[in-house]
Amino acid sequence: MKLKVRVVHYRCDRWYADIDDADDRQPDDPFWYADCRTQAEAIALACTELAALDQRIAAGTVPSRISQAHLQVA
Repeated sequence: MKLKVRVVHYRCDRWYADIDDADDRQPDDPFWYADCRTQAEAIALACTELAALDQRIAAGTVPSRISQAHLQVA
């Protein structure tokens, strides 16, 4: 599985970061996302989560998308 991190400056004071499949052409349902105050915070959080996802994938756990995680809790 190839994952990508995307960090976007979407307001003058907010940054958005997400992790998605590198081959996904529609970035509307990522595996993880965060709303951050700074670019550095967004990058640090995304890197931490990417490392955690890598560990879970190596252990045999397939990551779920945000929409799937919401359905599992309900």
